[in-house]
This record gives sequence, structure tokens and C-alpha cells, in this order.
Amino acid sequence: MAKATSRPSAAKASAKKAPAKPKPKAKTVNIEKASLDALAKLKTLNIEHQLQADIEWCIGSYHADKNPVGLFDMVNRAIAIFKSELQKKTKGVTAKLISDFEKAVSTK
Repeated sequence: MAKATSRPSAAKASAKKAPAKPKPKAKTVNIEKASLDALAKLKTLNIEHQLQADIEWCIGSYHADKNPVGLFDMVNRAIAIFKSELQKKTKGVTAKLISDFEKAVSTK
């Protein structure tokens, strides 16, 4: 006697898509990272201690109120300092570093 073959059921459950996850704001993440990078580079070069303090204060303020305006201002000030250091050919200051900061500021 031959066995009867069973067919898979025609009605398959449709796969449900997961709801889209909200993406973090790329602008503020980039400017926060740029601020931290600028602070680290200023500390490494041991220059502009007042600007270092201002950046630290703005980062703390940003964490409290999520308003990145101060971070944009501080990174702009850091760009001017790094450009003058690039002219002096200070080790560790490159054109790519400056362009990365400028790119972060341009997201404003």
C-alpha cells in the first residue's frame, strides 16, 4: 500500500516586521564626540587650559539639558586653535582632525 504524502498547509503565517527603532540624533552625538575629541587633543597638547575648562563645563551642561549650542561654540573655538597649531606644525594636529571637527560643526 502506498503512503499518502502530506502537503504543507497553504496558509502560512505571514512574518511580522519588527517596529522600526527610533534612531538617535546623529547631530548631537557627533558634536558631543567632537567635543570630547577636541578636549582630549587639547589636554594631550597641554594648551588652552581655559578652553579645556569651558569644554568640560559645556559637556556637563549638555548632559543636564541636552542643548548642544555650547558644544558647537566650543568646537568652533577649538578649530581656530587647531588651525593655528597646524600652521606651527605641531605634532598630532592634522588637516583630517580639523576637517572632522568642521564636519561635526556643519551638522548644526
